[in-house]
Amino acid sequence: MALVHAGVDRLARVAEVARAAAADLTRAGAYAARTFGCPAGVRGLAVEWAWLAAHLAVYPAGFVHEQLENPTGHRTDPLPPLRRSLVVTDIEAAGTPILLLHGIMDNRSVFTVFRRALKRRGFGVVHAVNYSLLTEDIRTAARRLHEHVDQVRERAGAERIHIVGHSLGGVIARYHVQRMGGDAAVDTLVTLGSPHGGTLAAHLLPTPLARQLRPGSDVIAELTEPAPGCRTRFLVVWSRMDQLVLPQRNGRLRHPDLEVEELEIRDVGHLALPVDPRTVHRVATSLGRTVGRVHPFRPGQTYSRVTSGRSATERHPNPDAASTARPRRARSCR
Repeated sequence: MALVHAGVDRLARVAEVARAAAADLTRAGAYAARTFGCPAGVRGLAVEWAWLAAHLAVYPAGFVHEQLENPTGHRTDPLPPLRRSLVVTDIEAAGTPILLLHGIMDNRSVFTVFRRALKRRGFGVVHAVNYSLLTEDIRTAARRLHEHVDQVRERAGAERIHIVGHSLGGVIARYHVQRMGGDAAVDTLVTLGSPHGGTLAAHLLPTPLARQLRPGSDVIAELTEPAPGCRTRFLVVWSRMDQLVLPQRNGRLRHPDLEVEELEIRDVGHLALPVDPRTVHRVATSLGRTVGRVHPFRPGQTYSRVTSGRSATERHPNPDAASTARPRRARSCR
């Protein structure tokens, strides 16, 4: 009789797991239908595939080490009008170096379009670096990033720099800022499609690095720990159509000690985020303001979220409640 009861219990547990899996698949299917079944979703998929093809063409060239440029000074006469305007209006912003950090199994070629766009807008030093495809530990990669940051600062003669990280690159840079004192040298960290809360897609790869990117991993847990006095401001760009950050809301950054500004995009895939015009414009605008290094929100208060296609300012923790109130300006965390 006990065996019968045990068998029934086992069947009940299996049935419950099957029902939960079916519910998850149903929700995922409904989300995919809503996302990709509209004209914007179809257009986003087309851009994703087109950029994938272009990226594959330039991917081999991305393995060539990029030489760090020498500072060019601040002469404005040889500059085109767009670059000249930034140098004239904010020479500090134009001279602050920008370091670009790619994602997993990628290289600096993912920033081909992005880098040129920033250069056209007047930023003088925009440098993309590669880390090893065999990287197995985020902490180790963050320590190597520290070396790159020091090299860029020394070569450019800059006290602080900006970092733009795509996908895994954003997580590595965030670990460097939060856990290794990198906030002393990093003014702004921009993350594009980075799994700040981990991603379920990491379960598809049985590697040490992938395990660190799973929700609830030790690295993700470390990044949720307090970071009082962090001097780096964050711009987080995430997409509701991201096919690698699952669930997509894990691309958002929620931390009471960090100054975070968000750009939510609804119709761009993971790989195409660095080439999306809205992304480029918002990043250039954010990095192009240096007045007092003032961020519009204090840590632990409301978060700015700008959604593509509309200009409403929405509040945390209820991201779906729109408000038209203008953001208040506040002192920086230091």
